Amino acid sequence: DGSLFHAPAQAQIVHAGQACVVKEDNISERVYTIREGDTLMLQCLVTGHPRPQVRWTKTAGSASDKFQETSVFNETLRIERIARTQGGRYYCKAENGVGVPAIKSIRVDVQYLDEPVLTVHQTVSDVRGNFYQEKTVFLRCTVNSNPPARFIWKRGSDTLSHSQDNGVDIYEPLYTQGETKVLKLKNLRPQDYASYTCQVSVRNVCGIPDKAITFRLTNTTAPPALKLSVNETLVVNPGENVTVQCLLTGGDPLPQLQWSHGPGPLPLGALAQSGTLSIPSVQARDSGYYNCTATNNVGNPAKKTVNLLVRSMKNATFQITPDVIKESENIQLGQDLKLSCHVDAVPQEKVTYQWFKNGKPARMSKRLLVTRNDPELPAVTSSLELIDLHFSDYGTYLCVASFPGAPVPDLSVEVNISSETVPPTISVPKGRAVVTVREGSPAELQCEVRGKPRPPVLWSRVDKEAAMLPSGLPLEETPDGKLRLEHVSRDMSGTYRCQTARYNGFNVRPREAQVQLNVQSVPPVPPEVEPSSQDVRQALGRPVLLRCSLLRGSPQRIAAAVWRFKGQLLPPPPAVPAAEAPDHSELRLDAVTRDSSGSYECSISNDVGSATCLFQVSAKAYSPEFYFDTPNPTRSHKLSKNYSYVLQWTQREPDAVDPLLNYRLSVRQLNQHSAMVKAIPVRRVEKGQLLEYVLTDLRVPHSYEVRLTPYTTFGAGDMASRIIHYTEPINSPNLSDNTCHFEDEKICGYTQDLTDNFDWTRQNALTQNPKRSPNTGPPTDISGTPEGYYMFIETSRPRELGDRARLVSPLYNASAKFYCVSFFYHMYGKHIGSLNLLVRSRNKGALDTHAWSLSGNKGNVWQQAHVPINPSGPFQIIFEGVRGSGYLGDIAIDDVTLKKGECPRKQMDPNKVVVMPGSGAPRQPHPQLWGPMAIFLLALQR
Repeated sequence: DGSLFHAPAQAQIVHAGQACVVKEDNISERVYTIREGDTLMLQCLVTGHPRPQVRWTKTAGSASDKFQETSVFNETLRIERIARTQGGRYYCKAENGVGVPAIKSIRVDVQYLDEPVLTVHQTVSDVRGNFYQEKTVFLRCTVNSNPPARFIWKRGSDTLSHSQDNGVDIYEPLYTQGETKVLKLKNLRPQDYASYTCQVSVRNVCGIPDKAITFRLTNTTAPPALKLSVNETLVVNPGENVTVQCLLTGGDPLPQLQWSHGPGPLPLGALAQSGTLSIPSVQARDSGYYNCTATNNVGNPAKKTVNLLVRSMKNATFQITPDVIKESENIQLGQDLKLSCHVDAVPQEKVTYQWFKNGKPARMSKRLLVTRNDPELPAVTSSLELIDLHFSDYGTYLCVASFPGAPVPDLSVEVNISSETVPPTISVPKGRAVVTVREGSPAELQCEVRGKPRPPVLWSRVDKEAAMLPSGLPLEETPDGKLRLEHVSRDMSGTYRCQTARYNGFNVRPREAQVQLNVQSVPPVPPEVEPSSQDVRQALGRPVLLRCSLLRGSPQRIAAAVWRFKGQLLPPPPAVPAAEAPDHSELRLDAVTRDSSGSYECSISNDVGSATCLFQVSAKAYSPEFYFDTPNPTRSHKLSKNYSYVLQWTQREPDAVDPLLNYRLSVRQLNQHSAMVKAIPVRRVEKGQLLEYVLTDLRVPHSYEVRLTPYTTFGAGDMASRIIHYTEPINSPNLSDNTCHFEDEKICGYTQDLTDNFDWTRQNALTQNPKRSPNTGPPTDISGTPEGYYMFIETSRPRELGDRARLVSPLYNASAKFYCVSFFYHMYGKHIGSLNLLVRSRNKGALDTHAWSLSGNKGNVWQQAHVPINPSGPFQIIFEGVRGSGYLGDIAIDDVTLKKGECPRKQMDPNKVVVMPGSGAPRQPHPQLWGPMAIFLLALQR
């Protein structure tokens, strides 16, 4: 009925990294424990058809650990050197559009143990009115770890506990960060002066060793104490070399000294060495607080601070203040006038000011007063007051600020007082009250100031509450009255205020004006179209309509649309009436042919720019989609080193194009160049129908690349490829006489017996030890290829006479009366012991019975044995290798087959090794062979 073959996504997380332990929590939650610094590897194994896409995500960790979203099959998540912040829950999401996505999660627990920190605190209390003093010592040990650490306190090498010594108390204080244990030594006794060790342990989880820290307590143990070689405030000149010494006056053990600077790090070039801080050629920017700290983990750290002041002066400003009492804003003869001068200096209070009039020092008189700290002005400002202004007071006044005796250049500022000295006015130039600009371009706002002198202009924003200027400042000074803005954005729109400053001019109410800035939205934008690229499939002879749509742009209209086929211009499609203003352009192909297949381009423009839609038109079939979840796809064959593989797939959208005629199958062994090619005819293929094909005569244990290409009357369609790997089947009598070649690590479900002396070893000629004992053991497996594996017992030291190794098969349910166990053995060496075959019956408890045994040297050949057994219920078979009298006694087995029915009557010549011919595919009459590989198809009609 052609019903769809789809399977929803399923997922499971497996770990392949350096796990310490993976445990299921009581809430059946999976927890994966790993040591900090190891490599985390999680794999999401998925099933489902079509093949699901996998994506890893994470919660509960720092935001910096976001993964790139991945979409790769069987995605492996790998984190090298995992950090504690990367613990948390990891989710794997598998999605294939069928049903709901599968989501699995695992919690990753990162384990670590930091170095412990030990601090000591002492208290002394007077007892019974000063007759004697009691001393109590607290040793506090803190560590960060996961899982929580266990603490052990030791005095010398003896472990301490309150029960053994009532002079000690061990407790966990409240409100501590990390984990902390305190050892309290009450009323100190002579024997308490000793070495104390705090040992922390996470019980060797993840192999993390214990850590410890030791402190020696003596009667001189004391917290650090400090003094400085300079005063707490140090004033220096720029360019001087500064040296400050931090001297220890106490502390046992010897404290560590460290210098720091606030704010910010120590200046470049500064050197802090064993308590001495030196700053060569100090600059004004090096001013600040310098802290010397001494720590020895006893008591609290000692700290001393130096406030370093480097003499400097900058920003000389002046103010002209008309008669305040008369509330005047102009200079008028007969009224008072005050001139003020200020510099920003370090240290501010050490600045001296000097006034000059017309080049000569200003003389104090009844009408000319100089005051140092004007209460109405910033600290340390000098004012020159002119009482009852006369015409003779007009002139040029100069204020000079200096640091006496310091090599800091003087700063000066000049003020002209005349009948032309007038307060400022401010206005916006004509036509500049509203400035309109496009988003992203620069803008200039301008205010003009008149007056003498002309003060700076301060800009701020009016309409937004406490809004900042684009510079990030609330107020910006411009010397010329122009505020320049780069790359304006929409949020810069609004009203801006310009006002006169009250310095470097008249100290009067600021004059102000306003400018409106309008930012126009987006400039013209070139078009965006869809589809940018589209794959168009259609059967031969059928029509196709290609449509290219304008998604967005400014202006949002199509000015021109041009179509090309394989780069050549096509005649324009019929025009649409202008009134309809289309948002797309269409091209109709009457029939898809071989000649009309190829790439079509539609270029759409909107006067600003253009964009292109790309269409690939063809009648090619879509690719097949392999089915990866075939149960037990591998079949291996008795006595031959061949296997067959069941290949299954569905065809993607078979009805989109002409009916499928056949598939071309190519099979290539990896690492080889030549491939076998075969055409496979098919009848009508339905959407979702599962097709099946059996590949035979594949060589164990090689992998192959399979390529599958659909063909229609148009020709080849899209190819799909996959790699198939040989996997050993789990040996069971119900699996049609499978042979175990021991080619993969699962060894067909065989296990090592836990009650024997040693184990069987799986190896091949490539992995065997080059130093192995000569004159014993096989050179290769039964197939003679270096890649082929076999099982053997290694009898060199430390093995002894009579040691046994047992290899136990899976449990088989007996469904027949007789079975035959066939296998090859290799018993070569002068010290060969015995090889035994036992049958373990599982009827009522386990009962082992001997079925076959062979001893002694049988030569450097593989030989075959057939052993009949008749189990009475569920059973297992056991190969037991027994060590002989010396090291030349390696015994090997290979190609074990368990078959229902009786063993072959005629025993083969034991000296001949026979490899049975390929047994072909199990489900069909013998197919036509091509080369060494035979393939046939079973189209599964449901």
